[in-house]
Amino acid sequence: MAANIKVMTEGKPIKLIFSFALPLMIGNVFQQLYTVVDTMVVGQVLGVGALAALGASDWLNWMMLGIIQGFSQGFSILMAQEFGAGNIKRLKKVVGNAIGLSAVSAVLLLIAGEIIVFPVLSLLQTPGEIIGQSMLYLRIMFAGIPIVMAYNLLASILRALGDGKTPLHAMITAAAVNIVLDIIFVMYFGWGIAGAAAATLIAQLCSGIYCYIYIRKIEILSLCREDLRWEKELDWKLILLGLPMAFQNAIISIGGMIVQAVVNGFGVIFIAGFTATNKLYGVLEVAATSYGYAMITYVGQNLGAGKINRIKKGMRSAMFIAMITAAVIAVCMIIFGRGILGCFISGSPEEVDMTMAIAYHYLFIMSVCLPILYILHVTRAALQGMGDTVLPMVSGIAEFVMRTGTAILLPLALGEEGIFYAEILAWAGADVILVVSYFVRMKKFS
Repeated sequence: MAANIKVMTEGKPIKLIFSFALPLMIGNVFQQLYTVVDTMVVGQVLGVGALAALGASDWLNWMMLGIIQGFSQGFSILMAQEFGAGNIKRLKKVVGNAIGLSAVSAVLLLIAGEIIVFPVLSLLQTPGEIIGQSMLYLRIMFAGIPIVMAYNLLASILRALGDGKTPLHAMITAAAVNIVLDIIFVMYFGWGIAGAAAATLIAQLCSGIYCYIYIRKIEILSLCREDLRWEKELDWKLILLGLPMAFQNAIISIGGMIVQAVVNGFGVIFIAGFTATNKLYGVLEVAATSYGYAMITYVGQNLGAGKINRIKKGMRSAMFIAMITAAVIAVCMIIFGRGILGCFISGSPEEVDMTMAIAYHYLFIMSVCLPILYILHVTRAALQGMGDTVLPMVSGIAEFVMRTGTAILLPLALGEEGIFYAEILAWAGADVILVVSYFVRMKKFS
């Protein structure tokens, strides 16, 4: 068995969860680093208009990424459960069928993405001066969907086996490649926003190749032709795990696009300020997603091993470290947020001041309410690790309703200020469903 593979059915839960999440956290930091570098290069080199174009394309891009991650994470739930149960033969069959389903999904998503780009951007009332750049960025990103799907599936396979270190090394590699290519493509070659998209895809390709090379060395994942054959019952089980998670992410993103449509009505300066803070969204939740991945694996392996009490202990441990982490990140953002946001914004002094005021105000509100988001990630992941992807999907629908309702109604009363609370109330709405669902589910297990 490869050295990085971790069995999470024995040992102290808090140590296991944190040691698993830490490499993912660092990896997410590097992932956010190259997202932030993209934004910095675009904002500083190409100006506020290009930054707004990047922001206008964000939610549609994240919707596709969310669908891809939903499928790959859903598939990994069954992998973690089979690994926890020690059923290696079945694990290999699950991995083989997940590869086939991922390939088909990637092709379908690529076609769908290229078709919907212009209609969706038009529907979102993207300003005419930036819609061309937004379309160009998205068309390049969607052309690379098979690359993104391959990396996410490979990383999910490794995480299901308790390996958080290899995806970290892959992400460090990708971050270095992306930063270098951003500078070359945008600053020196003058490829504009297209250069930023190309740099991101090439970086993802490098991280996917890194994970693939490592997986080839894991003996228990050595697949034969029989493992790759379609098995109808297994495929349906994988689809029923992955589809609700993909739908959940898609519906959350659609809510984000509706918010973006409202934001687009406030003009390019407001879009740029809103975008600058949204580019730090990933930094705010960088640890939350890591704890989420850790809980899917931890809960999945322990459920497979039939150790229900360890799931309860793990949940308490994860929530404890999540609250501490959220508080630390919030304080750092409140203190250093203006300096970080300043890296994204350029233009005339008046444009910079107006954009900064919008961006920091939004960042402050999100930072103060960050614990709500961390409760969401930990609880949702615990349910998913139990094989329940339907109730987390329902929580995604709750997010959609709260996010869009707030974005549409609050600005009528509060003006621009109202839009800043759409995310917070979306998190809170999801938390109510997830927390109640978790306790109901654990009571049934007991």
